[in-house]
Amino acid sequence: MKSYARAALAAATVAALGLTVSGCTSDAGATADNGPLTVWIMGDSGKNFEQLVAPWVEESGTEVEVVAVPWDGIDERLTTAVASGSGPDVLQVGLSKLRTYADAGALLPLDEYLDDHPALAAENFAAGIGGEASAVAGEIVSIPWVSDTRVLFTRTDILAENGIDTPPTTWEQLRADAKTLAARGEGQYGYYIPQWDSPLPVVMTWSNGGDIIDADGNVDFDTPEFAEAVDLYTGLYADGSVPTNGDFDQTQGFISGVAPMLISGPYLAKSIADSAPELDGKWQVTTVPEGSASATSLFAGSNLAVWHNTTQVDASLELIEYLSQPETQLEWYSINGELPTAVDALENEEFLSDPLVAVYSEQLADARILPLVPNWDGGVGADLLTALNSIALNGEDRDTALETLYSKTEGVSIN
Repeated sequence: MKSYARAALAAATVAALGLTVSGCTSDAGATADNGPLTVWIMGDSGKNFEQLVAPWVEESGTEVEVVAVPWDGIDERLTTAVASGSGPDVLQVGLSKLRTYADAGALLPLDEYLDDHPALAAENFAAGIGGEASAVAGEIVSIPWVSDTRVLFTRTDILAENGIDTPPTTWEQLRADAKTLAARGEGQYGYYIPQWDSPLPVVMTWSNGGDIIDADGNVDFDTPEFAEAVDLYTGLYADGSVPTNGDFDQTQGFISGVAPMLISGPYLAKSIADSAPELDGKWQVTTVPEGSASATSLFAGSNLAVWHNTTQVDASLELIEYLSQPETQLEWYSINGELPTAVDALENEEFLSDPLVAVYSEQLADARILPLVPNWDGGVGADLLTALNSIALNGEDRDTALETLYSKTEGVSIN
């Protein structure tokens, strides 16, 4: 997609996000030549990121201003930045938002710069990560940074106490085990489903051998494999195995044992280890359960991109090069619990000797990214959650809710 088309799409994307620009505080904008680099980092890892880049700051002499943006606040921040014409220099982009950012014209196409920055070439990153997960409409608009694949966490001590000797390896087993664990008493559950986790039913569909994109590139939920996923998703609620309060804290629920099974990313392992060292040896991770066809999981990493109108392209790419070095990515895993994307980091012997990493590595070999449809979080993903949660939480008729989903997503395409 050329620059003139991106500019035309920016206003449309802002409107599609349905967010209000007024009343928001705008960023100072892309920094002037030789000024500090402004970097948007998602979540609450800003302090850790400052620690990570400190050696580069000292060596390069370039100051880095880190802005931590909550995951649930990024749409508003993006809308404000696009509308005002000002943004950061470098930003972290979750894969589910990559197309939204690109369609809004927020990301600088990088193809013409990569010859001068060979460390950012696709072959330096794990297979698939440096291609499909970095480009939109044939243009490279981001560089891989974090490999985030979902795995199954289980409190093995609680499972054993309830006659479950090993973590479930199929979704059918997981549902049965979750029902057993929920029978422990009032306020006890077997499994946790985040009500904001739109990829989960997609993962369940993949595990049944299906997809939500048809042969022509259009969104299509009206398939037998998705129907199986719906029955599994809503069935866990019907069994009383899943908490229904939307503010349930997965980390504390797992540590307390209230919800002793859940699917999440490697970052959760670090949170558990840091917050509850007394549970050492009482929990583990395994690959996600298998459906009727596979045990495919979600690849939900995040990339680094350059803001479209930064005045410091070279400095921004030099910082991204530093962050792409295997030793830097291994340090990030050490301090923040997020997996590398660089081949040499993923193949590091010391890294692979960690039993947790061995599971993550196995799961990465069978993981897929969400389809790059426009505005997944505010569009197709939101419609999907509305339909499933209306059935599971509000008792809406299953077929009626699904027909509404089919209607709302008709005509949406990855093309």
